Amino acid sequence: MGHYLLEQHFKNSVQLTEEESTAICDAFTLKKYQKKEFVFTQGSIVNQEFFVVSGCFRVFTLDKKGNESTLYFAVQNWWLMDIDSFMNNTPSNLNVQALEVSEVLFISKTDKLALYEAYPVVEKLFRVMFQKAIVAWQRRLIRNHCETARERYGYFITTYPEIAAKLTDKQIASYLGITHEFLSRFKKENSLE
Repeated sequence: MGHYLLEQHFKNSVQLTEEESTAICDAFTLKKYQKKEFVFTQGSIVNQEFFVVSGCFRVFTLDKKGNESTLYFAVQNWWLMDIDSFMNNTPSNLNVQALEVSEVLFISKTDKLALYEAYPVVEKLFRVMFQKAIVAWQRRLIRNHCETARERYGYFITTYPEIAAKLTDKQIASYLGITHEFLSRFKKENSLE
């Protein structure tokens, strides 16, 4: 099932021949993670990119005081990566943790570069996917700067109900950039109406 999902994901971005599709998908390896297991942590060099087949992951940072800031959650058909570490061979600033038993397909940097050489369409594929990711990040930045915490919470639970259902209030608060106490108070106020 994993490689089929990946193939469909790619075909939603670019047109591929059967040979290209098979070669690209065959370069990915399936791996399973247990609940709370880390895919990678801050300080490690990330030489792989990960496509989520099943489950849910949390991508977050820890500051010097141990405070968590969640950048995003990834579920089926989403990507996990630290593009800076992957491209520049620098220590990661991110932690990626499975929130439940989950599976990914991953590709190494070496295998990805080999695909670029063998199949020029792969560069187009990853460029299109990268552009889509940048659009999503830009939209999130705009929401974070222009919307209230209540509006961001409403957008998150409305747009991603399947993700929100898997999370604790503390994880949602970390993603929204608010305190757990604020979120609890807000939810309590709204449940009384």
